[in-house]
Amino acid sequence: MREMNAFGFDTVASLTVEWGAARRLGEVLSDGFAERRLLIVTDKGLHQAGVLDPAKASLKAAGFAVTVFDDVVADPPEQVLLACVDKARGAGVDLVLGLGGGSSMDIAKLAAVLVNSDQPLSEMYGIGNVRGKRLPLVQVPTTAGTGSEVTNITILTTGETTKMGVVSRQLYADRVLLDAELTTGLPPLHTAATGIDAMVHAIEAYTSAHKKNPLSDVFAREALKLLSANLIAACENGQDRAAREAMLLGANLAGQAFSNSPVGAVHALAYPLGGHYHVPHGLSNALMLGPVLRFNMAAAAPLYAELADVVLAPSEEGVQARSVAFVDHMGSLMDRSGAPRRLRDVKVTQDSLPTLAQDAMKQTRLLGNNPVEVTEADALDLYTQAF
Repeated sequence: MREMNAFGFDTVASLTVEWGAARRLGEVLSDGFAERRLLIVTDKGLHQAGVLDPAKASLKAAGFAVTVFDDVVADPPEQVLLACVDKARGAGVDLVLGLGGGSSMDIAKLAAVLVNSDQPLSEMYGIGNVRGKRLPLVQVPTTAGTGSEVTNITILTTGETTKMGVVSRQLYADRVLLDAELTTGLPPLHTAATGIDAMVHAIEAYTSAHKKNPLSDVFAREALKLLSANLIAACENGQDRAAREAMLLGANLAGQAFSNSPVGAVHALAYPLGGHYHVPHGLSNALMLGPVLRFNMAAAAPLYAELADVVLAPSEEGVQARSVAFVDHMGSLMDRSGAPRRLRDVKVTQDSLPTLAQDAMKQTRLLGNNPVEVTEADALDLYTQAF
């Protein structure tokens, strides 16, 4: 047996999984936090749909003073974060709650850092550059996709088409609540895109070039098992409690996996699609997954073969046959989910592909994790395949 390589594994301090728990959020948080001036970070769609109402009522009944910031948008720009921080400071909040999709939870992370910090946001970009402490932080996801509730990453739109990330241990939440009841209202397309996003997290964590480790592998395999087995059921019947619970836990486990064993080329090629065409993050990952899986097979075939045993019946076939079966199965799942399958289906134009390829090469933090080196010519070919 080989000696084990040194590795680290970080995650959130506390995780609760309970159907309907958001309806008694005040009781849940009273048990762990003395702070009572709470900021909820969310988006207008959830707020206006009344999704927050039971949670807010429970919080107020438990003695929390609740302020809501609901200006989060997809691919949030820096000014949204700064507006959130201003509102938090004005209300004198001492506890931050992200409630929503990945963008809301991302904004909540950095808002909790910036409220009492004099460090400029510009100095925080990159890995490990955040100084000081943050306010107590709770995360409650309403989608089964990003895993943002358990990651130490915030992604912001920093220019017209560019994104940058802040990666820091301070961004891990103190408490995460998984209440799958909050996800039952997700429409089929959103369910498909976010579910595929989570599967991409698991696959890329399992094949990551540098920080893949035994614990991240366990989380990635279990995540992919839950997600692949329940994606279609959740898309076909949004009220299927068992499917919704499995998808939310699967997305969470995938988040813990890739937070420790970072993602690669699928994400690197997905980000320019969001920057230029505002394609939702989960959908852009879904569009690029097939081409990148095939491209990576030269190095990742043994790992794909192992994942085939997770999502398909175990087989005595060789590595190459099982890896091909895995990639084919992922393609079949995406076809059956109803998500768009071609870049042209989301209004991407063919003449923009070279620009997308150039922008993808700027994602050096991600490309370095890919099991196969990606050149600009490779990126253009991958976009062309997806077109």
